[in-house]
Amino acid sequence: MDKPVRPLNASGFKAPPISEREKNAIIGGVLLSMLLAALDQAIVAPALPTIGGALGHAEYLPWVVTAYLLTATAVAPLYGKISDIHGRRPTIYAAILIFLAGSVVSALSVNMFMLIVGRAIQGIGGGGLFALTQIVIGDLVPPRERASYAAWISGTWAVASVAGPLLGGYFAGHLDWSLIFWINLPLGVFAMLILNNPLKKLSVAARQHKVDAPGAFLLVTATAVLLLALNWGGSTYPWLSAQIVGLIALSLLVWAVLSWWLLRTAEPLISLEVLANPVVSTATIALFIVQAVSIGLSVYLPLYMQLFLHLSVADSGTALLGLMLGTVAGAMGSGWLVAHVTHYKRIALAGMLLCGACLLALGLSIHHPSLLMVEILTIGAGIGWGTSFPISTISVQNAVDRAHLGVATGLMTFMRSLGGAMGVAAFGAIALGYGLPLGREGMGTAVSAAVSPTAFGVIFLAGAGCIFVSFLFFVMMPEKPLQGAAEPALME
Repeated sequence: MDKPVRPLNASGFKAPPISEREKNAIIGGVLLSMLLAALDQAIVAPALPTIGGALGHAEYLPWVVTAYLLTATAVAPLYGKISDIHGRRPTIYAAILIFLAGSVVSALSVNMFMLIVGRAIQGIGGGGLFALTQIVIGDLVPPRERASYAAWISGTWAVASVAGPLLGGYFAGHLDWSLIFWINLPLGVFAMLILNNPLKKLSVAARQHKVDAPGAFLLVTATAVLLLALNWGGSTYPWLSAQIVGLIALSLLVWAVLSWWLLRTAEPLISLEVLANPVVSTATIALFIVQAVSIGLSVYLPLYMQLFLHLSVADSGTALLGLMLGTVAGAMGSGWLVAHVTHYKRIALAGMLLCGACLLALGLSIHHPSLLMVEILTIGAGIGWGTSFPISTISVQNAVDRAHLGVATGLMTFMRSLGGAMGVAAFGAIALGYGLPLGREGMGTAVSAAVSPTAFGVIFLAGAGCIFVSFLFFVMMPEKPLQGAAEPALME
């Protein structure tokens, strides 16, 4: 017979009345549902040429990716609030069902417009799955033990990053491109079956409250307009064109209206108590910056390897595995250390210094590159920024009461996704300024000769500067004692 989880520990964390087996089943189920959403960000790209040939209107292919990104990023805070009100089980079921509905629409698409709509629907569900995975783990595990699960989350992302392109390319090249969407149905149903009974035992923290519909509309609108500007700027339209400037101005206006609304409404979408919490504000900004650097550099590192280390496209993708595995190792090591130290913030501070130093060295050595050196430095950078993900998550969740756990985690997920989008745009602006190609096409000898390594030096040094700014935000983040303890703290 399974041993029940402790209902209450000395520091006040109240665990739900479930067995260890049920807890593990829930965690496995939410990680599987998160894998669905993460996989769909990576699986589509290799199949885009085939999809364009089958559906026509290839000029709209970027929207197949953008539509998912827009909706997934915008809805994350909304899911956090809804799950705080109505409970985790119905909310995560709704997210999975919306995601599967979008998968069906995408798989049955007869034209490009239908596919883009299906991808947008998928994003509405997928954005919820990203946030709800961390929220549900927050319900089950006290903060000090919770950090160890961040390695599983990072591992899920790493699996999706590697398996997604392989599956997408295989399905499109050897079977049928629609299978990249049909595969979601059995996986989604399996996740729902795993979660069905155990999730019933997770209580609702704040059922008497309501969703701030105007605030949700303003947040989604402001985010969508900003992401459109970031996606179109420098590629579809020049950064200083009337279209991009107008979109940015409109986004700022809607953000201002949202701020005004949050200050005046009785029950805002994002609680002012959460926004004013110094731990939440500093940790989410630090995570925003780290994600901007990690996603931005993952776009330009393969290009650097192709142009100056003379790797093929396939080999440069393989070489990027070191960065991904370093990130997983950093998250795993950070999660283990949290249970053994008192001053857990120092883990992230050390990680930021390691990451910043590696990127600085990478930027200063661009004129004498070697594959071994680049691999060592990128692995070190991955380990460094990998430490920040569990520290940010547990710090934010530990700083708020359970009634605001969903909102705080949703806000953190939103800032992380937005940081990734803005990082690609920011590094893209640097690339354009130095004449770097934004895609992987046409990177032959002529392109290599025309591009100066100084461009990549600026990109890597800008990344190092951003990481040191993130270090400062972690320094400013208050360090509250963590609830719960896997083991007595052994080190200061």
